[in-house]
Amino acid sequence: MGSEATPGRERLIEQFKADGLHVMFGNPGTVEQGFLDAVDAAEDFTYVLALQETVAAGIADGYARATGGAALLQLHSGVGLGNGIGMLYQSLRGHTPLVVVAGDAGVRYDAMDAQMACDLVAMAKPVTKYATRVTDRHSVLRTIRRAVKIALTPPRGPVFVALPMDVLDELNSEPVLPATVPLTDVAPSPASVGRAAGLLASADRPVVLVGDGVSLSGAQNELAAVAELLGADVYEVDSSEVNIAASHPLRRGQSGHMFGPHSKELIGDADGVLIVGTYVFPEVFPELESPFRPGAKVVHIDLDAYEIAKNHPVDLGLAADPKQALRALAGVLEHLLTPRQRAAAAGRLDARTRERARAVRAAGDDAKADGSPMAVFLRTLAERSAGDLIVFDEALTTSPLVTRYLPAERPGDYHLTRGGSLGVGFPGAVGAKLAHPDRLVVGFAGDGGSMYTYQALWTAARHGIDAKFVVCNNRKYRLLDDNIARYWREREIPEHGFPGSFDLSRPEIDFAGLARSLGAGGMRVEKPDEAVAAVGRMLAHPGPFLVDVQI
Repeated sequence: MGSEATPGRERLIEQFKADGLHVMFGNPGTVEQGFLDAVDAAEDFTYVLALQETVAAGIADGYARATGGAALLQLHSGVGLGNGIGMLYQSLRGHTPLVVVAGDAGVRYDAMDAQMACDLVAMAKPVTKYATRVTDRHSVLRTIRRAVKIALTPPRGPVFVALPMDVLDELNSEPVLPATVPLTDVAPSPASVGRAAGLLASADRPVVLVGDGVSLSGAQNELAAVAELLGADVYEVDSSEVNIAASHPLRRGQSGHMFGPHSKELIGDADGVLIVGTYVFPEVFPELESPFRPGAKVVHIDLDAYEIAKNHPVDLGLAADPKQALRALAGVLEHLLTPRQRAAAAGRLDARTRERARAVRAAGDDAKADGSPMAVFLRTLAERSAGDLIVFDEALTTSPLVTRYLPAERPGDYHLTRGGSLGVGFPGAVGAKLAHPDRLVVGFAGDGGSMYTYQALWTAARHGIDAKFVVCNNRKYRLLDDNIARYWREREIPEHGFPGSFDLSRPEIDFAGLARSLGAGGMRVEKPDEAVAAVGRMLAHPGPFLVDVQI
């Protein structure tokens, strides 16, 4: 666009479009009214309305994760930003590139300390990578470009820009140009790769710890190749995407995010540890001492240098792209490993392959024998969809059952909740379906988590977003039951009744009726034969549909 001056609110939309941001998720407010009026009139630009800012933030998070790019989120001043902060924390921990904007009344009113006035930047800083406020009409687009660049540069994350109304009302002649995002496919030096290979090659009990940095760089194949060369078990640490196929024999599952002693137990015998694309460890109650055994060789690869050796010393840290580093590491290991080391690694891989085959047979028998409504529902969904669907998983205590029938095999087909805040499951599914309208998308959430953001169903109905939703209904915050039971055991407190605040059965929530009130279809499943019919109704329904499955 040339230098002819137009109102900043209109030019801002052109900048968003130049950066590929053609969809804005949000909830309106008075101080953004001029900007939203321009949004309504803009061509090739869509506003997706949510009934509350937490929902808008969750949908934006799901959309960004499903597209692999940035998503645009509009919040209303301090009150709207406050509503969205819990979900923005989820995005920060999960490295979701959100471009978040919020309005305020105007720079001219700063001294008045008027209604809704607050320091938006100070509010946003703890839950974003970058937070700023535009105060001059000549730097609106420049600031947005900087924010987009920061959001999309690893380690990715949400960014925040406060946009005062009077600044957007002024004429703006800034050039509209796409942001420049630096390439980060950085390969480590041959010497450092050789050193890493030397540290790991001699391990008799190697372990690989991985996170979503693998998925971001598309390094799933390279990760599998290195793990197979080493014969190393693979544990997913800070992981919510498909970093290694669920069926891979070396995949050992999630390390968990609650208790440090559990993670320490998983790696306690490892004499060689490769960490890729994650920080260690993300538990709520972490080990304060190093969980690695004395003498273990530890190599950490990540584009985020801050996370390398952040909590525990390592022998070698490589600030590099996981795909490039793993590819180089595999090449060196191919030549470095001795025949004895190759045979030992092959033996470990073979043992895990046979063990996985036995586990699959046993799980298959268990799956066929499980006649619970949830198992029947999931088994039927797997059969009817042939596994060709996108799962947004916030089932929490029911997640093991979900992934038994709908395993996370292909990148982009599975997204797990992350960050610790409840409520991302249903809005995440709405965002994923908007990103992939031709795919079947099913969001799973517990009864407690679903109620944080149930209004997402209204947004799906309003905008014709054909996502499907499943409530895993155990009438409680079941995860809290499990966690406090461990707390009692650790402190030798006799077991007793769970706190009443964990119970959600009084009064009972009519999830199907609530879905219908929001414009979606819905039904309740109490018996196994009802589960089969529910899958059929859900898949045939032309629009958002919810199934409340009793557990």
